[in-house]
Amino acid sequence: MKTDLKKYAGLLTGLFLLYLCIRYWDGFVSILSLAVNAAAPLILGAVIAYILNILMSFFERHYLKKTKSKILLRSKRMVCILLAFVSLIGIVALVICIILPELINCAKHLFAEIPVFVEDCLEVFENNDSFAQYANVLEAYLPTDLSAWEDKLMSGLKALMSGVGGVMSSVVSVVSSVFSTIVTSLVALIFSVYLLLDKEKLISQGKRIISTYLPKNGKNIFYVLETLNDSFHRFIVGQCTEAVVLGVLCIIGMWIFRFPYAMMIGVLIGFTALIPIAGAYIGAGVGAFMILTESPLKSLLFLVFIVILQQLEGNLIYPRVVGSSIGLPGIWVLAAITIGGGLMGIPGMLLAVPIMATLYRLLRDDMHKRNT
Repeated sequence: MKTDLKKYAGLLTGLFLLYLCIRYWDGFVSILSLAVNAAAPLILGAVIAYILNILMSFFERHYLKKTKSKILLRSKRMVCILLAFVSLIGIVALVICIILPELINCAKHLFAEIPVFVEDCLEVFENNDSFAQYANVLEAYLPTDLSAWEDKLMSGLKALMSGVGGVMSSVVSVVSSVFSTIVTSLVALIFSVYLLLDKEKLISQGKRIISTYLPKNGKNIFYVLETLNDSFHRFIVGQCTEAVVLGVLCIIGMWIFRFPYAMMIGVLIGFTALIPIAGAYIGAGVGAFMILTESPLKSLLFLVFIVILQQLEGNLIYPRVVGSSIGLPGIWVLAAITIGGGLMGIPGMLLAVPIMATLYRLLRDDMHKRNT
């Protein structure tokens, strides 16, 4: 009788909480949004710590295996954290060093071609009687000298700055936003270091809390969390592997077809490919624009090449590399990306695949237990 009362009490409590959430949904969402914004540095720090933990664990497995020195062993965690940070910063810096100079050169080349384009347009106008009367007017407003273009640009910027009201408020807003971002990043980095230093202790404390307050469901909760962690770990490793493969294939293909900026565009596409399926198209758009400054025909052929490569990667390489690494069939990888992207955009794409893999493994294991 007491057991039945407890079940009914729990059911009624759950229904009452559900009613409150539905009835006061706007207030609930605003409170949740406020809590998330307040905890944003801690959430960001946890994400950074989780990613860095993959690198840190790798370094710890290979750090002074045969040494017996207590001093060196005590320094193991801090040294491996430092190596993880240096590795991640080094990868990002390498990508920037490869991409940024080429982007600057492309911008300079594009800016230098503007006077030539204007001269060609004026020649067309002058040779055509119907446009000849407008040639002098166009020449007055579209100078062909590069220095004149710079003067026009600077005068336009000065007029814009002098004519826009509330400039000081905009500057203050931008400065405060930048300062807030810097503070949030610093707090997140510090919090991530604390998490990495004491991860075993924190995991142990979490297990004790669950075992104490949820003793009956503790094993199931531990199993779900371990499966979720394993799925996210495998997904991150698989996604990075797939991005490297796509970037290398893009560089090789661009070298074969003699497209310009092969190294830079290949690295950019590989970096943006960390976003599942759709990420490579973002890098392809930038690459196509850069090639357009050299040759419109090559830019068009490059887009055809990327579409073909992306189709092969999205339907063959990605499901096999990422899907096999997380134990999820390729069809469910594509389904997870489609649904996650439709619900939450890019963050949904990143979260949907490991969550789908977790659900798939939990359902598979539960069915296996029930059938044996």
